[in-house]
Formats: sequence, C-alpha cells, structure tokens
Amino acid sequence: MLFRDRRDAGRQLAARLGHLGQADVVVLGLPRGGVPVAAEVAGALGAPLDVCLVRKLGVPYQPELGMGAIGERGVRVINEEVVRGARVTPEELARVEAHERGVLERRGRHYRRGREPAALEGRTVLVVDDGVATGSTARAACRIARARGAARIVLAVPVAPADWTARLGQDADELVCVNTPREFYAIGQFYADFSQTADDEVVACLDEARAGPESAHRSASGPAVPEDREVEVRAGAVVLRGQLTVPDGAVGVVLFAHGSGSSRHSPRNRFVAAGLNRAGLGTLLFDLLTEEEEIDRANVFDTDLLARRLADTTGWLREQPEAQDLALGYFGASTGAAAALWAAAEPDTRIAAVVSRGGRPDLAGPRLAAVTAPTLLIVGGHDRLVLGLNREAQSRLRCENRLVEVPRATHLFEEPGALEKVTELARDWFTDHMVPVSHATARH
Repeated sequence: MLFRDRRDAGRQLAARLGHLGQADVVVLGLPRGGVPVAAEVAGALGAPLDVCLVRKLGVPYQPELGMGAIGERGVRVINEEVVRGARVTPEELARVEAHERGVLERRGRHYRRGREPAALEGRTVLVVDDGVATGSTARAACRIARARGAARIVLAVPVAPADWTARLGQDADELVCVNTPREFYAIGQFYADFSQTADDEVVACLDEARAGPESAHRSASGPAVPEDREVEVRAGAVVLRGQLTVPDGAVGVVLFAHGSGSSRHSPRNRFVAAGLNRAGLGTLLFDLLTEEEEIDRANVFDTDLLARRLADTTGWLREQPEAQDLALGYFGASTGAAAALWAAAEPDTRIAAVVSRGGRPDLAGPRLAAVTAPTLLIVGGHDRLVLGLNREAQSRLRCENRLVEVPRATHLFEEPGALEKVTELARDWFTDHMVPVSHATARH
C-alpha cells in the first residue's frame, strides 16, 4: 500500500509536478476516480480543474473491443484498423457514437452544472487519473486533449506498471508517476481506501476548485477550509481514527456516525462534509469500530456500543482547541443514525442538532423520547421500508423534528442530485440550530 486514499495520492503526485507551477496549465481529471486526485494537484499548482470526459466506442457485437473514443465538442478518435478488421459499417459506427455521445453529454451537464468545458487551445494540459492499468482510457484522454488544441500534454498518475512509458510514450509529451512497481495486478492494491468515487463527489471537487483562491482564505464567498487533521480518539479500551476539519470562524462542528459497511472514508459522507465545510461548519469523520471489531457483524448493530463510542468522541472533541466553545451536532447514516440519536439522548453530550440520512432511528427506540436536540430525518422517496421505519420513529420523538422525503431517491441517494439535496437540507438544519455552547447547556 502506497496511498491512504485518492486525496493522499493526489498530494504525493503534486509534489512531483512543481516544475509546472509557472506554466499555463489546466488540470483534467478522468471521472470518476481520477478527479479527487486531480483536485489535489490543481490546488497545489493553483491551476483550474475540469473533467476529461471520454467514452469508448465499442464494436457492436464485442463492446469490450474499442474501435475508437469520443470527447466533448465533437472530438472523435477512430481506430480505422479495428473498424476494418471487425467489418463495422458506417451505420453501425454512427449508432454506437450517437448512444455514447448522449451519455457523455448527460454526464458533462451533471458534473459541470451548465458550465462550459475548460478551453485547452494553446495550453499545457495535465491529464490525471488515479492510476494506469492497461492505459486505454488515459491514451484516449490524451488524444482527445490533443484534438482539442492542447499545445503540450502531461499525463500524471500516482501508480502504473513498470512498462507504462512504453505503452503511453507516444500519446503524451511528458509522463509523471509516483511509483512504478514491478508486481502490478490492479490499481486498487496500492490504496488503503479505493472505494468507488460517486458522481456527486466529482461535482464537489469541481465546485471546490471553482472557488479558486477564495478557498485558501476567508472571503465573501465563505470561510476557508483548512487541511484535514488526522486524529486518534481513545474510546474506552480502543483507539478510533478520524479526520477533523474546522474552517476559520466555524459556528459549530458536526460529528459523522457512519452506517453498516461504511467508514470515515465513505464518499457519500465526505461529500456532505465538504458541503458543510463550505457553509462554515466543522466536521469530524471517524470510525466507530476498529477494523477487528467490524469483522463481527453484530457490532455494527450494537446501538448501545456505537452510541457510547460517539459520546466518548464527543467528550474528546470538546477538549480540542479547534472546537472549544463551538456547538456540536450529529450526522448519522443508516445504523449510525440510531447511534447518533441514542447518544444525543444523553444530557452530557449537549448536542445542538441531529440529522439522519437514510437512517434507522427505530434502532434507538427506547431513547427516542429522551432526545431534545432538533432532529431532521432525511429519507429517499423510493426507500419504502426505511421510510416507514422513520415515520414510526418520528411519532416517538418529543423534540422539534421534521421528516423530509427526497423524491425518487433510493437508500444510498445515488441518483443525480439526490446527495446534493441531502447536503443542502443538512446544511440548513445545522446552521439554523447551531447555538453557542453556553446556550445549549442552559437548554439541557
């Protein structure tokens, strides 16, 4: 393992690219996994960030065999040798291209939210991915960047096979890689966390990059977000690992309680956390269980255990310099929502607000009536079972509360725009209810 996650990989890769700092560079990340890596590189270079949208054109009866690729603004790269060898007719090629063009345009609209693609003409284009395996996607991206007018192309990745320069040397003017191990089986083997990157995380990376220099200091557009601080929290006999982020001038800090099968690296929780950071709220993403404890699935549903861990972490957080005198809130997902409500029922935690995303508040049944913190329950409109459980739990709450259905969303909120809606709802709930600690103490 070389990298903790894609962000860590991006920081290590950026250290190899300092020589590009004075060039007219635009950074292109390959969705989805390459974008978090590219975001770190763009931030280090002070360069604009965009996505490089590539769609392979597969032979109709053998789609895994690529006969070309397309990019935005009508760019197309066709492998005439494959087209001739596979006897693909012009009509078949046109049908495949029309389908893939539609997919590419839809993804471009979702990622950029109506913004135009970055201009590449006459510029140095830095193409970034989270790694190279076969190199086919990276090769297509470089060719498309060239077709869009790039003056110079640099392909940069954190990890690649030892022979990668022989594979890709003709497609880029410069190749940069942090590590080229001889024993290479898959990109994921070099990451501690190689979980799938969600579309909404791509959107978040682009939004953060678009903030430009303002993201480095407090400005009219919002508070600055400092580097994440890796932390270790002692909870009873175990040590829990996490990431603490507190913007300058934060009005409060939100602790994230992840659900079953997830961790502090959850792309969905990280997406929401980034949105809260931009709104001036601090966040603590941490693991409620150790890796050894997660092996026993019974621990995942032990609400009492998880709530005690959350309460212990809350006490630890109040002693940290960044969080002293700040209001605290809980954001819980799935079974983590039950732990959040259970812990919020304890008077000593002094929680200002609770938000549940696709949660299981029913698992906190005995404690629901004792929760005094204003509570928001967010459920996907198509998550019918969990929606019913939330309605039943809501009837047992005695605090200020609200249940919101996100239309057409399922349990994981994977639909376009669904996680953005969750972030917006959580942001507004926390900012409306975060009050100074002294007031929160008096209320309880």
